[in-house]
Amino acid sequence: MKKSELKDYIKEQIIDVLSEATPEEVENQKELNKELEKTADLMSKMDMKEEEEDAPAGDKSIEKKASKQDKIIKDFKRIEAQMKTHLELFKTSESPENKETAKQMLKKLTPEYQAAKKAYDKIRNVKV
Repeated sequence: MKKSELKDYIKEQIIDVLSEATPEEVENQKELNKELEKTADLMSKMDMKEEEEDAPAGDKSIEKKASKQDKIIKDFKRIEAQMKTHLELFKTSESPENKETAKQMLKKLTPEYQAAKKAYDKIRNVKV
């Protein structure tokens, strides 16, 4: 079989498979279409149109406070992730050099982590 004949045969097979629809599938599709029409009619009768409303403008001071809080939370999460990473490196490292490096990084991050945790705990108790 030539390459062009093979391509033609494959195309024909694909078309045959895709064009075949069982009577059951056709009937199911008709039923679904009827249900969709009923739903559309009911929504129009009930006037249930999707209304899009613009978000309220909001208070600038609240937005500014929220953005500060977001920064504090992101900073805390970032430092916490770094601490976990270095702690895991310290636990899993076999060479003393790697353990010492991880230990130094943990010592360096500890004050920063404590300050970030304090700020994070402070905003957790504040309601916007």
